[in-house]
This record gives sequence, structure tokens and C-alpha cells, in this order.
Amino acid sequence: MNEDEAWRAIDAHRERLCDLLDGLSGDEWRHPSLCAGWTVRDVAAHLTFAQGRIHQLLPELLRARGSLARMSRDSAIRRAARPTEWIVAEIRGMVGSRRHVQGVTHRETLIDILVHSQDISLPIGRPLDLPPDAAAYAADRLWRPGYRTWPRSRFAGVRLAATDAPWSAGEGAVVHAPIAAILLLLTGRTEAALPDLSGPGAKRLTPTP
Repeated sequence: MNEDEAWRAIDAHRERLCDLLDGLSGDEWRHPSLCAGWTVRDVAAHLTFAQGRIHQLLPELLRARGSLARMSRDSAIRRAARPTEWIVAEIRGMVGSRRHVQGVTHRETLIDILVHSQDISLPIGRPLDLPPDAAAYAADRLWRPGYRTWPRSRFAGVRLAATDAPWSAGEGAVVHAPIAAILLLLTGRTEAALPDLSGPGAKRLTPTP
């Protein structure tokens, strides 16, 4: 997948997510997402910041005393107070634009929309399928050294192998899974991925009771 293809995948998935959001009930908007402590509404509101400019980010960062995690959380809560229609319109309005937050690339922008769409859709029982080629491209970026939450150390002794895309990584006991589940694993959403894992290495990723 090249950069142009990645942006087309981002646009298509933003459209699909907005179509889903348009049909949610009030209870679904308030439902807990896969992100601990975040509702579906909070995650959707966070996505409206995907094109934040430096003049918007700096005040948020100062307010959060330099903590990126706190900035992300606090800005999402503030934006979640906006009308539902505004949240959806902001995300849909990004379609066709290649703007992104300063300091990231199209790769991180793709990871953001793919993973957060799962944070929203899976807990409310409205799964939003991920294109295998786009998910594999995102997984490549996550696996590479230098990513801010580099996950390799969490998968010592296992080899992750996608069942629906030509993607694999790691060494050891094999874990078979759809590439969407592997993307969840690589971003720390292990519990959501567990039902789709198989193979001799799967038990290594299952939390001990």
C-alpha cells in the first residue's frame, strides 16, 4: 500500500464510521468503549482532533501540563460536550483532506481511524470490518521500531500470523488471527482480540485468572 492508497483507505473508513455514528441511539453513544474510562462519544470526539493544528494543540498541551495522555483525554471530554451532529460532521468533513496532526504521517492517521473505529463499534455489537490490506499496512507501522508504543517486547516467544492477509511477525509459537484482531493486539486491546486467536501461541497471550 502506498501513501495515496492509505489516504483513500482513511477516507473510506471515515465515511463508514460516520454512517455508523449517524445511526446510534443515545444509549450507544453513552456506552463504554474499548478504551478504559472512555465512552463511545468520547472516542468519536477524540477523532475530531485528527487535523488539529499547532495553534490548537499548544493551549491544550499547556492546560494538560505537558501530558499528552491528559491532553488527549481532556480535549476529547470538552469536544464530547458538543452536539452529536457536530461530532459526526467534523469527522465527515475530513474526507478528501490530507491534513493531519503535526508530527505524524498518513500511517499514524490510518492507525488512528482503524483502531478507534473498533473501540467504538465492537462494544456496542456493531462490528465495523477493517480492510485487510489497510489493517496490514497499519500493523507494519506498529511493529516497526520507533513507534511510540512499540509492542514487540509484549510478544516475545510468539509469531503473529494473519489468516486473511499476507502479514506475519515475531518468532516462536504461532498465533493465528484475522489481521483486525492482530491490530487490536498490537494496540493493547488484548481482551477484545482473544476470541479470534488460535494456534499454539494463543495461550501465551491469554491473561492468567
